[in-house]
Amino acid sequence: MNSKDSKDRVPPGQTLTEKWPVLHAGTVPQIDLDTWEFRIFGLVEEEKVLNWDELNALPAYRSKSDIHCVTTWSRLDNTWDGVSFRDVMHLVKVQPEAKFVVIHAEEGWTTNLPLTDLLMDDVLFAHSHDGEPLTPNHGWPLRLVVPHLYFWKSAKWVRGIEFVAEDVPGFWEERGYHLYADPWLEQRYRDDPEWEDGEKNTDEYYEQVARRIRLHEQKKAQDGKTQ
Repeated sequence: MNSKDSKDRVPPGQTLTEKWPVLHAGTVPQIDLDTWEFRIFGLVEEEKVLNWDELNALPAYRSKSDIHCVTTWSRLDNTWDGVSFRDVMHLVKVQPEAKFVVIHAEEGWTTNLPLTDLLMDDVLFAHSHDGEPLTPNHGWPLRLVVPHLYFWKSAKWVRGIEFVAEDVPGFWEERGYHLYADPWLEQRYRDDPEWEDGEKNTDEYYEQVARRIRLHEQKKAQDGKTQ
């Protein structure tokens, strides 16, 4: 990869690394796959609970993406293996008023995302990274991967999906992190200037940001074809 390609893929305020720093609050949970469960609930017609084997019986899915941490590091060309969010979602019938999702993880940890963002092609629940199973420090046995948002949105140790009608701040969002977390707009914290008037937490805002990200991804793909 040449330097121009790297620069175009690194958001403002970020520094490239080939390492994968470990960052989380609290302890690394002890998990027994024999009793592990994944719950799909909220605004669905019927709640569903999967065990580890049932989740992994879904079609295998691989995605390659860059990741950007709010602590200012970025790591390019990560390969993830797991199951796609869309395949998991299709196990239930989601009610039309569900516009947002709360991701639930071990020890009560949560994060919030618009449903439209989770339906993007490279979003998945990953059990492996670069051909190796995730380590416990990096979210084994399962972590969400949402590469177009700051990496705290890619929750470790995921245990469930809750579909909701309104945006509900998660663990870090309640503590001052941005509700949406677009790295290209440096949406790190809730005291960003765009939040001063309290007018940005709307469906229209999220749709505009998601549309801009899709256009960015399309342009990136097109540039790759013409090189």
